[in-house]
Amino acid sequence: MVFAAKVNAPDYAPKDKHPTIFSTFDSLQSGEIMELTNDHDPRPLQYQFMMERGNEFTWEYLEQGPDVWRVAIGKK
Repeated sequence: MVFAAKVNAPDYAPKDKHPTIFSTFDSLQSGEIMELTNDHDPRPLQYQFMMERGNEFTWEYLEQGPDVWRVAIGKK
């Protein structure tokens, strides 16, 4: 899997995490994938994607804790 972008969420202040993730996603071309790395399960973010981006994305866990979660978020 080739990633067009990577976001390591713990590198950002809490108020900047979701805006950074969404702006990175929005900059992807159709068919591209970004890798999100986080220190906890980003399930609430997945729900936010479902509400705000509907069927525009794919979500695949690559690693599920306990210390690191990695998710491939693709743009349809």
